[in-house]
Amino acid sequence: MTLPVEALRRAGIRTGDRLRAEVRGPGQVLLVREVDPIERFAGALTGVYGSGELDQLRDEWD
Repeated sequence: MTLPVEALRRAGIRTGDRLRAEVRGPGQVLLVREVDPIERFAGALTGVYGSGELDQLRDEWD
């Protein structure tokens, strides 16, 4: 299947995005971009640990 580049661009779909196909009815398929949980939550805990606290915890692993 070929999708028009302009349609992909307007939908915000980029090369490498993972898409899920959902059937909406006869002759209808909706493509939905899969959300990468790492990308979605990376940096979500900013400010939880004090300055240098994570480095101290990492040093304990060695």
